[in-house]
Amino acid sequence: MTNDLYKVPTIADMVAKGEFPDVLFWVGCAGAFDDKYKKVIKSLVKILNKANVSFAVLGPEETCTGDPARRAGNEFLFQMQAQSNIQVLNGYGVKKIVASCPHCFNTLKNEYPDLGGKYEVTHHTELLQSLIDEGKLSLEGGHFKGKKIAYHDSCYLGRANEVYEAPRKTLASIDTNLVEMKRNKRTGLCCGAGGSQMFKEPEKGDKTINVERTEEALSTGADVVATGCPFCKIMLTDGMKAKNREEVQVMDITEVIAKEEGL
Repeated sequence: MTNDLYKVPTIADMVAKGEFPDVLFWVGCAGAFDDKYKKVIKSLVKILNKANVSFAVLGPEETCTGDPARRAGNEFLFQMQAQSNIQVLNGYGVKKIVASCPHCFNTLKNEYPDLGGKYEVTHHTELLQSLIDEGKLSLEGGHFKGKKIAYHDSCYLGRANEVYEAPRKTLASIDTNLVEMKRNKRTGLCCGAGGSQMFKEPEKGDKTINVERTEEALSTGADVVATGCPFCKIMLTDGMKAKNREEVQVMDITEVIAKEEGL
């Protein structure tokens, strides 16, 4: 594996050389700070480099989109964070953004325009599908042959933005058996972390939402549960631990494709 697969240029460095990326990769807080999700980001970086995608990151200039602040009711903090990010993005003349976290994706796409930040925003599952459609990924590894994969819809990617088919088409592109949970797409069940619930104690009740969703995933007989969101990956992984079913892997779609590509 060559070091070229790990190249992560910053937009500042590219602009200084008189260059400009086709797309800005918005890493997000989970990708920057969560050790497990850093592996997802590294997988996506290797895929982007293998597919010769011209991309760059903001690096130290990237901060939180403000999504958690707005969901928690702190509109003042959200607007401060958003306006700061928009100033940086507009300063570089950014037009296209790919985001790995559906929460970042939703905020950048739907909430920044009201504050002057107007960009073409895609989620990484949509980008992966476009790379497959363009023949830039081979997907001939056969690592998941004979395996069942169940896809869990993220609320902010699915119900909030109606991105249902790209993740499924991406998974269907490999030699595997894609199965559906009883509640899927528009009726998909939240993992329990959305709307800033990730950062507070669960509500009182008989069962936590992530365990309920994990039971639905297990009922499909899946060997792998695929996600496209850092919060969903964390909550379902914890659910598997709670059910003593850690042999069932919870993987971001990026990790599935990277493994299939031998990256």
